[in-house]
Amino acid sequence: MTNEARREGDPHASGRSEHSGPPGSAPLWRQRDFSVFWAAQTLSFLGDSFALIALPLLVLQATGSLAAMGLLTGVGGAASVLAAVFAGALVDRVDRRRLLIACDLVRTVLYGLIPLVWLSGPHVWVLYAVLPVCEAVGMLFAVGYVTVVRGLVGTARLTEANGRLNATAAAAGVLGPLGAGIVAAWTGPAAAVAVDAASFAVSATCLVFVRMRERAEDDDRPRGTTLRQDLRTGVSFLYGHPVLRSLTALLFVFSFLTLGLNDLVIYHLKHDLGHDDGTVGTVMAVAALGMIAGSLLVARVRRRFGFGPTWIGSTAVCGLAFAGLGWVRPVPAVAVLGAAYLACVALAGTCSMSFRQEVTPEHLLGRVTSAFWTLQYAAAPVGAAVLTWAAERRGTAPVALIAGLCCVLVAAVAWVTPIRRSGHS
Repeated sequence: MTNEARREGDPHASGRSEHSGPPGSAPLWRQRDFSVFWAAQTLSFLGDSFALIALPLLVLQATGSLAAMGLLTGVGGAASVLAAVFAGALVDRVDRRRLLIACDLVRTVLYGLIPLVWLSGPHVWVLYAVLPVCEAVGMLFAVGYVTVVRGLVGTARLTEANGRLNATAAAAGVLGPLGAGIVAAWTGPAAAVAVDAASFAVSATCLVFVRMRERAEDDDRPRGTTLRQDLRTGVSFLYGHPVLRSLTALLFVFSFLTLGLNDLVIYHLKHDLGHDDGTVGTVMAVAALGMIAGSLLVARVRRRFGFGPTWIGSTAVCGLAFAGLGWVRPVPAVAVLGAAYLACVALAGTCSMSFRQEVTPEHLLGRVTSAFWTLQYAAAPVGAAVLTWAAERRGTAPVALIAGLCCVLVAAVAWVTPIRRSGHS
């Protein structure tokens, strides 16, 4: 997701590396620092995808409750939103490479604690203690990650680089859930969390060898400002840009509706359909193939249709797929709908991120990203808790139908906003 920006007045100046010349002057596969960074992120994504399956399975194993799964998701999401408030200010002030390495190391240690504690039996409290911290650190990592890519590859190759990063993230999303499901079925979900911790350790090692552009002292870093002022700076930029203003508002609603989707699918497969952990991992892995396809196609689709139509159409299909997820019973059908949903998430998400990176000056990028994610996910933890609570009491099918149709409504509203008229390619 990412981007380290152009200096105002010279869209190419900020993309230079003292080691490698102007970013974008060579194909991505020939840019060493991007390639190493790409490998590190793939490993980090692999760890995230293991946790995506392993942690809900741990909760379900210990409690048997969908509401408990949703509560854990909500608590983690709330920590992520809280971290987003100050993440941008921190990222704009510190050495970004060191920050990324530190975030990976912290997650290595914390996720490593879970299987150690689980050796003496299920202890759900450790999940509620560890996950919020890991989610907060993950938010710092994500904001830092967004600010780095443009400096590595340049603006011209930004959407292509984001697409490749997201494609390998999706590939990790295939291997991660599949591996997590197999490991969980053989040795228990706690062992899958141990693999998650190891992946972050290897990612940190890779980042040590990435050479990132050093920001000059006159790079307009924030000095002497408070967190409130930094957040206000980011919000002001979002509010002043008509497309970003509309995106922020609509994604606020979309995130509220969809943050709990993963828990809903896992519960549907295990509780409603009676399948085991291995089947859950397999379905999530097959569904992630859709994200690979969407990520590889995003640059071409955006060039063909423009930003606005791509984002709106993808969001509408996300809603339709979500609406059907709780109703289908054959496992292949669940996987196909999941793949359609994730393909369109990749299309819309990569377009949104690339657009924001392109229009935001580098010295504001951390704060704008932080403000964008704070506002986007502000209500998402509540949404996850509400979605799973309602599904446990009313059934997954009607709740998925209502939430999915509301996502389609989000796309319909976008059609009458400046998003539709945005042809930025």
